[in-house]
Amino acid sequence: MRPDTIDIKTGQLLLAEPFMDDPNFKRSVILLCEHTPEGSLGFIINKGLNMMLGEALPELADFESQLYFGGPVETDTLHYVHTLGDRLDGAMPVADGLWWGGSFEMLSILMQSGQVDPSEVRFYLGYSGWSPGQLAEEQEEEAWIVHKAESRHVFEGEDHLWRNILREKGGRYRIISNYPEDPQYN
Repeated sequence: MRPDTIDIKTGQLLLAEPFMDDPNFKRSVILLCEHTPEGSLGFIINKGLNMMLGEALPELADFESQLYFGGPVETDTLHYVHTLGDRLDGAMPVADGLWWGGSFEMLSILMQSGQVDPSEVRFYLGYSGWSPGQLAEEQEEEAWIVHKAESRHVFEGEDHLWRNILREKGGRYRIISNYPEDPQYN
């Protein structure tokens, strides 16, 4: 295990190691929304889909919001991360200024009445999930780099997010951020 390994917990980002082969997670940044002894759940925050929310939910076609690939588990389910806090009943705090889920009926009313801006909520198809102990095993295998989540990571766009966070971490991570996706091009 790396000497700088951080205990994984809810509200952190998991950045895929640079040479992870799994196409679902290659260069992914995952917001960990739940991490308990029963398992873990998060959303890939840097893989936008070529699809808008209104294409999946026509009643929300006026709400200009892109959909994102949250992960390979149950890709027919819709999830959301937002900055609305307790404005949504049942919303679960994830990190400073970030919540997950809550009443979709209430969110839909707020969106349709213009009380929520697309910059306040992100929608994901599917999720990334781990069974009990699986994420700890993957960390032992050095599959993930852990970083504190901030609202700006989720809402400021996906372009180069993986690389930018590694640079933000500094030190050896700044060097890792420049690794080519294919080592043959090094």
